[in-house]
Amino acid sequence: MRRAISVTIAAFLGALAVALPLKAQEDTIKVGILHSLSGTMAISETTLKDVMLMLIDEQNSKGGLLGRKLEAVVVDPASDWPLFAEKAEGLLTQDKVAAVFGCWTSVSRKSVLPVFEKYNGLLFYPVQYEGQESSRNVIYAGAAPNQQAIPAVDYLLNDLGIKRFALVGTDYVFPRTANKIVEAYLLSKGVAPEDIFVNYTPFGYSDWQSIVTDIKRFGSEGLKTAVISTINGDANVPFYKELAAQNVTAESVPVMAFSVGEEELSGVDAKPLVGHLAAWNYFESVESPANEAFIKAWRAFIKDDKRVTNDPMEAHYIGFHLWALAVEKAGTTDVDAVLKAIVGLETPNLTGGTAKLLPNHHLTKPVFIGEIEETGQFQVVWETPGEVAGDAWSDYLPESADLVSDWTEPVNCGNYNQKTKSCGGAEATVE
Repeated sequence: MRRAISVTIAAFLGALAVALPLKAQEDTIKVGILHSLSGTMAISETTLKDVMLMLIDEQNSKGGLLGRKLEAVVVDPASDWPLFAEKAEGLLTQDKVAAVFGCWTSVSRKSVLPVFEKYNGLLFYPVQYEGQESSRNVIYAGAAPNQQAIPAVDYLLNDLGIKRFALVGTDYVFPRTANKIVEAYLLSKGVAPEDIFVNYTPFGYSDWQSIVTDIKRFGSEGLKTAVISTINGDANVPFYKELAAQNVTAESVPVMAFSVGEEELSGVDAKPLVGHLAAWNYFESVESPANEAFIKAWRAFIKDDKRVTNDPMEAHYIGFHLWALAVEKAGTTDVDAVLKAIVGLETPNLTGGTAKLLPNHHLTKPVFIGEIEETGQFQVVWETPGEVAGDAWSDYLPESADLVSDWTEPVNCGNYNQKTKSCGGAEATVE
């Protein structure tokens, strides 16, 4: 009998030893990280996974949230757009994450959007995008067109005196929609249709010789010309190399990039690119105490004094802190409660200002134009006097001119027509 009792006690203690770690695991708050760690977009997205791990680690060092530690659940959708949806569904239904921080390309965001709406998940999206969308289940932490594309065009028109524009992008929804807005805006400013050149190439495109030749020819016809680049991912490396090979300089045909930052430039020789431009809401070179502390913490966490920071990293920084504030305010990670709590919350950005979450699930952001330096950093040459409120729907396209997004009562709609007083769907179709 004593032996039987000993065996029973041992079995109980063994089961308890297994159960305690499981219970501890259940008591964590799971946070999904949905970024490509392989494929064409890994050049841009891997660092976003890393910064999320840093932010989660920092929050845990402060006690977590609601007395519980945060647990990162990292998945790799591998630059495969349908796989983004599959991985997102797994995070929401199997891992039961409280929120997801992820995606880069708009096609990946479009892929997961129905999943987040079906399962009432919460996605924090950290990259500039084309607008023309507003989902209750997405916090758009990157720039809307009025916080990047439109100010960049104004700078080219007004400060550089550009008359001709080559719109060069990767062939998917962000470049096509952003360029549709840019083209409409240029036409409204008196730019002639024949002075707008448009070209699209696939993801991962590498043979830029003929396209750069066309750009060079387009820029040699008597009017000052610039390129507006919506090229994404690793295709940027051979694009800039070909510009240098054909001696397309910032003095002859400046490039204004919407998707090239410090991380992308870290893989190329920046000397031939000096003077080319990018429009973002953050640059590593912006001086502020918050940015200095962030860079120091980032390099210590990653154990690499040469690792750079960039705009989408700041967007995750802002989005994560707003989510944490909303969870504490709501007293729960329940998505409905967090979404109600998060509107109107503010948190410091990294450039010395304040980011506020608006009723349309967009942020207030400053806008910076930066020139590439030999170091691969950007020298800020222009900035807005303060933060600009993100606008989901472009005023320059007829199909969206009357639309607003407001996810608070009584409107509670992402596509509200101010003329007809009616609510449409989450998106506007762009041909």
